[in-house]
Amino acid sequence: MSYIIDTHAHYDDEAFDKDREKILDSLSAAGIKQVINVGASMRGVKDTLSLSGSHSFVYAAIGVHPSETGDITEDDMAFIKDHAGDEKVVAIGEIGLDYHYLKLEEEAKKSGKSYDYDPDPSREHQQKWFIRQLEIARETKLPVIIHSREAAADTAFILKKENADKVGGVIHCYSYSKEAAKDYLDLGFYFGIGGVITFKNGKKLKETVSYVPMDRILLETDCPYLAPEPYRGERNCSLYLPNVVRAISQIKGISEEEVIEITSENARRLFALPREI
Repeated sequence: MSYIIDTHAHYDDEAFDKDREKILDSLSAAGIKQVINVGASMRGVKDTLSLSGSHSFVYAAIGVHPSETGDITEDDMAFIKDHAGDEKVVAIGEIGLDYHYLKLEEEAKKSGKSYDYDPDPSREHQQKWFIRQLEIARETKLPVIIHSREAAADTAFILKKENADKVGGVIHCYSYSKEAAKDYLDLGFYFGIGGVITFKNGKKLKETVSYVPMDRILLETDCPYLAPEPYRGERNCSLYLPNVVRAISQIKGISEEEVIEITSENARRLFALPREI
């Protein structure tokens, strides 16, 4: 019997402070046997290491999200590299580029409107630390988990330039077109598919999933974010992944069991997860 692997969760998030252990304890009975918790800030990295150390089925990805790179240092990079060799660490991530709020800020300035968000680091700053963390991945021979939002061209360019195909990885929460997917397929990358595949307005992602081979698809939640229908707008968790499985099954014309079996094998291959649990 196959089991589900959630390849991208944030159970260190404060949204789980009241019932984290209860949820984690419930996953195995629901058929979710392995979870990769993903660091997004230096605090998140440390909390993720702690979670993976205290739960046998939780593995760690350690890295700094582009929006969190504003004040990171080489000491932080040294910490990540030092812990990349820990037994439960399976990836460097989530790292990448996020231009969404930068574009909103630029549009606000052009129109003379107020901008109500904390400013994100500049494109150049994000790129610097993206490249630095890709270097760590190459040095430690770990795959990467990539966050890319409204930065498709720069993400693909940097991944190619930095020989990311040598380490492999996944484009987390893929949000671009099926045409753009070819760049990442050519690099040998996987595609993280979560709750958005169930949204009525998720046409672009459905087209991409139809196009991408099953052996390049991973299941993920990005919890507590992006809960699938019928839970959209609520706090997400791994227990909702069967809804994602069902949507992929319908698009691909294969059974739900096949979706689980193939995506779990993909996850084990990319992240070197143990088969015996």
